[in-house]
Order: sequence, then C-alpha cells, then structure tokens
Amino acid sequence: MAKYELPELDYDYAALQPAISGEINELHHSKHHAAYVAGANSTLDKIAEAREQGDYANIVGLETTLAFNLAGHAMHLVWWKILSPDGGDKPTGELASAIDEHFGSFDAFRAQMEAVSTTIQGNGWGVLAWDPVGERLLTQQLRDHHNNLSIATTPLLVFDIWEHAYYLQYRNVKADYVKQLWNVVNWTEVAARFADARAGRNGLRLPK
Repeated sequence: MAKYELPELDYDYAALQPAISGEINELHHSKHHAAYVAGANSTLDKIAEAREQGDYANIVGLETTLAFNLAGHAMHLVWWKILSPDGGDKPTGELASAIDEHFGSFDAFRAQMEAVSTTIQGNGWGVLAWDPVGERLLTQQLRDHHNNLSIATTPLLVFDIWEHAYYLQYRNVKADYVKQLWNVVNWTEVAARFADARAGRNGLRLPK
C-alpha cells in the first residue's frame, strides 16, 4: 500500500523572499511538513497492527493522531502550491467574479481574509473555501489542522498561521506576515482549484 510522501517544491526555499525567508521555508518544509507525513504513515502502521491483533484499546488516540497528521499534510499540499515567487496582484476571470459576488469586492474579501487569519486563537489556518452545498465561496478559521472545519468544503487559498510559518521573521506580529502573503499568492493555482472544486474535485491529489 502506498505511503504518504513529502512533495518537492516548485521553487527554491529562498524564492519567496522577502515575504517568507528561505530559513523559514526550509524548516517548514523539511522538518514540520515532513513530520506530518511521517506521523501519518507511522500511525497507519499502528492502526494496522491493532487491527491484526484485534486490540483496539488505543484506537481513539490513534484516530486523533491520524486526523491531525493527515490534515496537516493535506493543508500543506495546498499551501506550497498556492505560493509562487511570481505571485501577487489580484485574481482574474471567474474567480475574480465569484469573489465580487460573494464578498462584494476583492478589497472586502482581502480585509475579511486578513481578519479571519489574524484572529485565530492559537495555531491554525485562514481559509478561502468553496462550499458545494451553498455553491458559494466562504472564509473559515481552521484551528490546528482539523478542528472547526466543515468537511464538505474544499480549500482554495490557505494562509498558514502556525507560529513555525512566520515567527522567526515576524515574531508576534501576525498582521504584517499576512499582509506580505498577498505578494506571493499564486492566483493561477487558486483559480484552477476553484474550477476543480466546482467540478466536484477537491484539489488535494498531486499530479502523477
């Protein structure tokens, strides 16, 4: 059975400077994201062992650990792809029209996304998501990796608000970090995820 794998990045660690330092990206990718991948794989092994032995005494803790690590891996698959050294500016086309429709304007969406991202209690993510039930864009606060998120929604744009993503560079000033992220958003990727989401795909599978 296939194991989860840490993806290669489309750019060098230093390519997102000055918005995100090369040191942060290297630690973030090679240590933190790698730990989620390893954690998901090792937890699946432990669950398989429990299944073979018919001993499910620790299944609650194992399922919680799996959810945490697997959600962390999935969110980072989106995170690395929606960043680009050639990013910034604003979305165009159908994504831009949808943002205008559901938020009033791009500036209104940006203000809401910044508020969502900077007011998370503890670690987490600010998320722009597609809700297939209401057929609309909405923002969400995702505490940790897997709490407080509607399972039906598909993440399109994510802002990593875990301290390991910014603290070495921005210290405790999350607002400055979030404002800089707009300069490296890969709107082409976000628009592709928007099209996939509306077609019923979740955008989390890596290309073969």
